[in-house]
Formats: sequence, C-alpha cells, structure tokens
Amino acid sequence: MRATDILGYSFNAIKLRKLKAGLTTLGVVIGIAAIVALMSITSGLETSITGQLNEGLSADTLVITAGGSSLGAGGFGGGASGFGDGSISDSGFALYVNDTEIVSSLSSDIESTTGVISRSGYIQSADLNRSVTLYAVDFSTYSEVYSATFVAQDGNIPTNPHDDEIIVGARIVDPGNNGTKYFTPGDYVNIAWTNSTVYPLTNETTRVVISGVLQEIGGLSLSGPSDLGVYMPISAAEDFLGTTKVSSIVVKLVNSDNATINAVTNAIKDYYGSDVSILSSTSILSTINSIFSIIQLFLVGIAGISLLVAGIGIMNIMFVSMFERTREIGILKALGMKKKTVLAIFLSESAMIGLLGAIIGIVAGYGLAVIVANVLGSGLFGASGGLTIVPVLTPTVLLGAFGFGVGISVIFALYPAWKASKLKPVDALRYE
Repeated sequence: MRATDILGYSFNAIKLRKLKAGLTTLGVVIGIAAIVALMSITSGLETSITGQLNEGLSADTLVITAGGSSLGAGGFGGGASGFGDGSISDSGFALYVNDTEIVSSLSSDIESTTGVISRSGYIQSADLNRSVTLYAVDFSTYSEVYSATFVAQDGNIPTNPHDDEIIVGARIVDPGNNGTKYFTPGDYVNIAWTNSTVYPLTNETTRVVISGVLQEIGGLSLSGPSDLGVYMPISAAEDFLGTTKVSSIVVKLVNSDNATINAVTNAIKDYYGSDVSILSSTSILSTINSIFSIIQLFLVGIAGISLLVAGIGIMNIMFVSMFERTREIGILKALGMKKKTVLAIFLSESAMIGLLGAIIGIVAGYGLAVIVANVLGSGLFGASGGLTIVPVLTPTVLLGAFGFGVGISVIFALYPAWKASKLKPVDALRYE
C-alpha cells in the first residue's frame, strides 16, 4: 500500500473509534499542556527576574561589603566549591568613605568607586509618614555607575548638591502606583531615623527639599537604586547619620568581562583579605539562570509522568484495537497485506493521536500559562509593584512538545503494532 493509503486507512480507523481515540488523545493533551504551561511560565519568570536584576545590577560593577565570603565571577563564593569560601570575618572590620580611594588605586581596571551608607528611616510630610531606606551616596559618581536607573523622571539630580537636597524613588512619591502623588520636586519634607547608638533612643530628624524623583525601576534591586529609596548627599551623612562607615562600596569596572571581574576581585581580596565580601552582578545572574535550568528540568520530569500515563493508555487502546480488528487483520493479510503494512497502519494511528494531542496540548498549555501569569502578576507580584510575567514559548519547547507527543505515542504503540503484524491469517480468521 502507498503511504497515503496507509494514512487514510489509519484515519478512518480512528474515526470509527472516536470515543476511545478521544480519551487516549486527552491523556497526551494533559501531558503536553502541563509541560508547555510549566516551561512557559518558568521561562517568562526567569526573563522577568533577570530583566529586573539587569536594571538593578550593572553587569560591570562589583559591590564590596565588610564580611568574609565573596560572590565572584565563578558563582557564589567565587570558587568551584559553590556557596562561599567558608571564611566569615568576626573581627569587627568596617569600611569607610575614604576606603573608596584605596579601592580605586588597586587596579587599572577600576573606572570609579562610590561608598553607600544606608539606614532604615522615615519620610514625613503633612499627608504621609512612610518607612523608607535612607541612602547616602555621591550623586555624581552614583549616577555614573547606575546610569540606566539612577535617572530623574521629574526634577533633576544635582551633581554638586547641598546637604539638604534629596532624591526619592518612584514608589515614595506614588505609593499606590495609581497616579496619586504625595510629593513633587521642590517640596520640603522631613526625613528621620532612630539613633540606637545612644540611650535613650533618639529620633534624628532634618528638613530637606526634594530635588528629583527617579524613574520607576521595578520590583527587584539588590545593590542599585530602588523605588523605595531616599537618597541624600554622602557629605550630609556624618552630621545627620553620625557616621562615615559605609554599608558597601560600589566599584565600576572598565568592562564586564569575566577576566576583568576576576582580576579586580583578586586585587581587592589580596589587599583586604577575608575582611570583605565581593559581590559580582554577573555571578548572580549566572546563578539564577542555573537555578532556573534545574527547576525547568524538575518540572519537565513531573509533567513527563503525565505523558508516561498517556503512553500506557495508548498501548492499552492499541491492544484493544488489535483484538477488535483481529478478523479484519486476518482478511487483509489473506488478501496479501504484508506484515510491515499492518505495522505501519497501527503506528500511523498512534502517531496521529500523538500529533493531535500535541497540537491541542500546546495551545491549551500556553493558554493556561497566560491565565496563571495574569493571576500571579495581578496578585502575588502586582502588589509589590513591578514584576510582570509574560509566558515565553520558545522554539525548543514547541519542538520538544511535538516530539514528546508523537514520540511517546509511537513508542508505546510499537509492541501492540508488532503483535498485530505477527498475527497469522488463519488464526485471525478463526478469532471470535
């Protein structure tokens, strides 16, 4: 028989057994839909998170903090072992504003450095009293390091600010993200923090003017500008915050190559030893991508169980079909049909079921992913302001879904098809 005749015969056989074929196809649909939905959501979440982190973390930066381990280019810990190098400093070592000059002199691959002093505090006006994170930074250098995110949407960022000028994040001005703005550039507000170094505890307060409002950055920021941050000149920190001790030193490199990151990391570690931790933006992104790869593999394994169940269903329906059509097979073989033709007919039926199940499963899976992403985006992440999940159906997932659907169907139909092809015409014609 010609290939077209085999396909036509197989299609008619499926039409005659619509209910059984439909239930078998449903098993494939569920398995493929599960894989497509999980992979699409995971890929979309990975894209959203890495995109947000790319905004909040410049790839060509290192962040130095007082402590014992580092996050270098090789991953968490900067070494082959993985998370940390096991050396945590408890010596009371601290970094200060003047350490930025020391760090700048350690390597020619360092373009600039800036210290960051952070405190929990409040911003207060007649209409609002909100908890925020206060950051003392050098506006000029900080703008250079985070040129994509430390950008004013309203007002401006002064390069030589007065001590009473501040910059605020987008969610400080518009907490509900609904267009209701509590502050505009030029407004005077109070900023306060609780001084716990004295007893009794003292609330330190100063009156400042808002020079600029940052553009919206997004929901994730590990070391860069934040939508919930209030930024003051670092020159004001000694008087108002009572310290020149920095929370971190941000190092801008000449480029984001791993060789440059490793060279500068080693230079800093050689100077400070185990007293500092060094965080690399690229290592964080690389680690996140690795984690998502593991998650995707795990989810595919779970969804694959559904396909195995579907495969068993296909094997079962093929056996039932063989028994129901035993006499038919006997007649066909008595008329001269070859074993390989019988085998091809049964395998064609299973391939059609797998192909149909894959098509429906891909559409249903992506639709489910969109629904789940909208629910997560409006509920779980929407409230925190900024993380939008857009399901991503990659060509790899698309082709893999087709391959899984058709492959599982054909593999599990091999044995029943082989049994059908081995039936002897005489025995098949005698079958009741």
